Amino acid sequence: MTIRSCPCGLLGAYGDCCGRYHSASAAAPTAEALMRSRYSAFVKGDAGYLLRTWHPRTRPGTLELDPRMRWTGLEILDTSDGSAFHSAGTVEFRASYRGGSLHERSRFERVDGAWVYVDGEFVQ
Repeated sequence: MTIRSCPCGLLGAYGDCCGRYHSASAAAPTAEALMRSRYSAFVKGDAGYLLRTWHPRTRPGTLELDPRMRWTGLEILDTSDGSAFHSAGTVEFRASYRGGSLHERSRFERVDGAWVYVDGEFVQ
């Protein structure tokens, strides 16, 4: 029997990993967990989750995802702060897709106790 990992790259089924955040049955406990769940939301095409976990001051009014985009993997390169003891944190990652990859350093903050994505800068 093969254990299928979550799209975020962690072992375990999607429903036990990022799926519980997407369904709002749990909240991401760290900035890295939120980053991983947002990547999985891109894989699953869940624009609603992406908008819900975007900081209100930087969130776009709408989000159109390209249904032809095929995400192929996530690599966490570095994290700074972003634990239960912090109010902000950063996660540097590389997200691969068919035909290339995206390298970003993302900033996260807590709003009403929940981690949200603020913004990111591309890393060359």
